[in-house]
Amino acid sequence: MTDFSRRLMLTTGLSLAGMASFSRSVFSQAPGATPTARIERLDPSLDALIDADAPVEAVIDGYQWAEGPVWIGGADGFLLASDPPKNVIFQWSPKSGGSVWLQPSGYQGPPTPRLREAGSNGLFLGRGGLLIADSGNRCISQIDIPTKTRSVIVDRFEGKRLNSPNDLCVSPIDGSIFFTDPAYGLTGTDKSPDRELDFTGVFRIAPDNSITLIGKYNAPNGIGVSPDGRRLYHTDRDIGWVVHELDAQGRSTSSRAFIDRTEQGFKATSGDGFKVDQAGNVWLSGDGISIVNPQGKRIGVIRISGPAANCELGADGYLYIAANKHLMRVKVKAGKLRA
Repeated sequence: MTDFSRRLMLTTGLSLAGMASFSRSVFSQAPGATPTARIERLDPSLDALIDADAPVEAVIDGYQWAEGPVWIGGADGFLLASDPPKNVIFQWSPKSGGSVWLQPSGYQGPPTPRLREAGSNGLFLGRGGLLIADSGNRCISQIDIPTKTRSVIVDRFEGKRLNSPNDLCVSPIDGSIFFTDPAYGLTGTDKSPDRELDFTGVFRIAPDNSITLIGKYNAPNGIGVSPDGRRLYHTDRDIGWVVHELDAQGRSTSSRAFIDRTEQGFKATSGDGFKVDQAGNVWLSGDGISIVNPQGKRIGVIRISGPAANCELGADGYLYIAANKHLMRVKVKAGKLRA
């Protein structure tokens, strides 16, 4: 079964009323409880980033599909993560546990069968607030964190509505926003009658909110930018992982496959979301969470028995992993990692 097909199965048929309660628990190896995990060291350079024997915890459960984790604040801050099918953003911290932070997180109208994922998906800090790939409202929006006031940044390209933005990141050079726009949030996905664009692509929103197309790709999903702002990474269903070289204006000057999937033994044909640390390493979903250095070499894998969609390097020294119905974490050497 492909990652995309498995996700289709996981994101159908559950209601918010039937949501399980959230809990913080020590990671369990018990079958049927939380996913099992182990860290596989493929290269000695992994030791500078994470210990191969570091334990993994499941800190929140009860998601329908966990997505887009983002850490807010310093070491004593908190984590936010989306549940796109349930249309909720949840909050978690070691002190206060889990709670609803925003509901609805995306689409605010009456229930509609036209949306597979009515809520927010990718989350990213930037421009003085929380930036959201708003799948349900088919836009990139911003939320003021203290007041939770929303504003739309873009919802159209060349006069046509976006498909359903999935993930986003912010350039450290000028605050430009890069985002992916597959059709996962629409019922019928690529075949949805509500689509106005006849392609799925990767886009850039300039500081003046003008939008340009980076390129047309097959169901692009995760996206991230290097700490110097000169490399853009994203997924493609056919290619796997793509890297662009960017000029000073954030335009792609060249692109290529970032990872040789066959040579490095990837079972996943492509991944979901990822994060780029301040050393340029990419922590990406695909066979769990793979750690790939800037040269495209996989140096380690956090192998998880179930699917993993995305991750976040928290300021508290942990890597947080969105793993299907769970959020998990593992200690990393994050003093040198968080971008």
